Amino acid sequence: MLKLSSFLFIVICFSLTACESKTKNSAIDKTTQPGFDQQQARSFIDSINAKFSQQLAAGDSAALASHYWPDAELLLDNSEPVKGKDIINAWGGAIRMGMKEINLTTTDIKGDSLFIIETGNYQMKNDKGSLLDKGKYVVVWEQRNGEWKLYRDIGSTSMPARP
Repeated sequence: MLKLSSFLFIVICFSLTACESKTKNSAIDKTTQPGFDQQQARSFIDSINAKFSQQLAAGDSAALASHYWPDAELLLDNSEPVKGKDIINAWGGAIRMGMKEINLTTTDIKGDSLFIIETGNYQMKNDKGSLLDKGKYVVVWEQRNGEWKLYRDIGSTSMPARP
């Protein structure tokens, strides 16, 4: 049985691909389409990821939640989807449980002028530098009115299940 995060990633990819299939001879790899600059996208994402890490270290769950659209969803292991305004509470809970550091490493970026799909790896640590979790993620960035924010944030741990 597929994990929920894998299933959702497949659904998102299928949806994006299905939309493109309507255009005759359209390229599947949208990174070459006009309006999408891979280098600019990577620079933007690296900048936001650095800011995200600083905001987590500062314990600012409101700032973390500001990177998400109001209809965004946070999809994590062993939990129901966290939607909209509840995202601030999810990050606040993580901070209260001792998360102090997050390291995000982008491994792939694909997209067009409306969506960017970022794939990467993460490590979360406490204030003593001890590893709390590590894994992989897929986020879907959406542009609305010239502004990019997170539409879907999907994370999956790589650590073994605890007995």
